[in-house]
Amino acid sequence: MVSALQSWPEPVVRVQSLSDSGINCIPDCYVKPIYDRPSSLDSNQPNNSNNIPVIDLAALYSDDLSLRKTTMDLISEACREWGFFQLINHGVSHDLMAATRRVWREFFHLPLEVKQEYANSPTTYEGYGSRLGVEKGAKLDWSDYFFLHFLPLHIRNQSKWPAHPQSCRELVSKYNEEVVKVCGKLMKIFSLNLGLEEEYLENAFGGGDQIGTSLRVNFYPKCPQPDLTLGISPHSDPGGITVLLQDDHVSGLQVRKDNAWLTVKPIPNAFIINLADQLQVVSNAQYKSVEHRVIVNSNQERVSLAFFYNPRGDILIEPAKQLLLTNNEAPRYQPMTFNEYRSFIRLNGLHGKSQVNSLKSPR
Repeated sequence: MVSALQSWPEPVVRVQSLSDSGINCIPDCYVKPIYDRPSSLDSNQPNNSNNIPVIDLAALYSDDLSLRKTTMDLISEACREWGFFQLINHGVSHDLMAATRRVWREFFHLPLEVKQEYANSPTTYEGYGSRLGVEKGAKLDWSDYFFLHFLPLHIRNQSKWPAHPQSCRELVSKYNEEVVKVCGKLMKIFSLNLGLEEEYLENAFGGGDQIGTSLRVNFYPKCPQPDLTLGISPHSDPGGITVLLQDDHVSGLQVRKDNAWLTVKPIPNAFIINLADQLQVVSNAQYKSVEHRVIVNSNQERVSLAFFYNPRGDILIEPAKQLLLTNNEAPRYQPMTFNEYRSFIRLNGLHGKSQVNSLKSPR
């Protein structure tokens, strides 16, 4: 399906170019329906982010057994009740995080003709892009992005990564390697908290170098009418885990909790961990993927790095049989490969949690 799509249905307009042109009104294709606009819900102030779980990963390696158990319990509660948390003391160099974020900001400020050398298509989405979905006339998001593959190794092609700034490819490789390690640790913790073998989730996703990982760097330009649009529409991520490095100065990520949108105020040097749809499926809905969106503003641009840790594309993903037996449950979701699953977003764009809900088994 997606592989047959060679081009976008309409000429691609770079949102950054629109912003830089000095327009006072955004084009109609970016104006969201009233129910999707940021002003449609009133719980979007950073002060409402105080109760968002914060997990100290280093506490899991403490000599204090009670502290380790408490931390495991906190992670379990965050996965079951929230679907996301902020992770501190995760082991990734703060200098590496800052340098990688900085080099991507520099990339987006290169001349347009340089960035256009990496223009993507709906075939793989790899490269420099400005839209998701191939529906003609669709409402678009106020953002540009760069998407690249990291694992498995046979699909990694660094020649498709930006050659400028010169340090980009080296920094991105180092950064991705470190984030993969964090994801591996989290997968073991998530498995144990479900009552599964430590390696269960990792193996269910393909194991080792067969895991699918990719990086999407989002650039949200200043917007003259931020109350009419979104940087990214509401959605839950299709894969396993998303590790988000937010902008260090500008908030924008909002998560849905109890039918309200909460703005996540980033903690310096923390990662935002989003549980995605495949973990909801494998856990038979014990874990929840989080619906989120991004708001924009008229005063400041924003950069964020989303690292996706996903199943291998051709592996069938389904509720863990051991969980079904232990809990005497019927499977809530029908089996599907990740390649089949993510084709929904690539074809149709972002639509809340409609895709994971569509997998629910008939009762």
